[in-house]
Amino acid sequence: MAPITQASDESNHQALLDKLDLYAVSKPFRNTHWKPPQRRNKNVKQIIADASRKEASVMATQNNSGTSTPMLPHSTAATGGAATPTNGANLHPNIAQAAQSLSTLVLERNTRATLTSGPAATYTNIESAPSLHPSSQRHYCDITGLPAPYTDPKTRLRYHNMEVFQVIRSLGPGVTEGYLAARGAHTVLK
Repeated sequence: MAPITQASDESNHQALLDKLDLYAVSKPFRNTHWKPPQRRNKNVKQIIADASRKEASVMATQNNSGTSTPMLPHSTAATGGAATPTNGANLHPNIAQAAQSLSTLVLERNTRATLTSGPAATYTNIESAPSLHPSSQRHYCDITGLPAPYTDPKTRLRYHNMEVFQVIRSLGPGVTEGYLAARGAHTVLK
């Protein structure tokens, strides 16, 4: 075996350091297989803006649909109304105008199909959940289930009329807590 020299020991040591160096390894910030998500969430304002833009383009198309359709001279005397006249001296339809009217008709038909599926979203008719505001909620009698315009300040039970009020005042303290618990308005002291 050959004796270990200082130069070979240093070169082996340097090779080992280069091999184990953490900073030499490339570390990208993201995974190489990462892709941005394909779905983009929109807020309500963006949804309404898109719907109003679509609605405005449909309305503009509908407003111009009669003017863009080429008007050909029509006579029922030539064919008796049984067929479309094909021969004529001055019948030169504009192909671009006819193609525009065809695309307009297709667009109108598609939008009618989508509009019949439900109302368009606008600021005035957007569908939303029922209001949870206390003023919009109806109160019902805890005893009878009838509409309750009154609340007993002592027991906090809601009642419909004077007869139910007399029944509430005759109840014991545990019974009133049961009615409040059924409604979800009871207080739990710890």
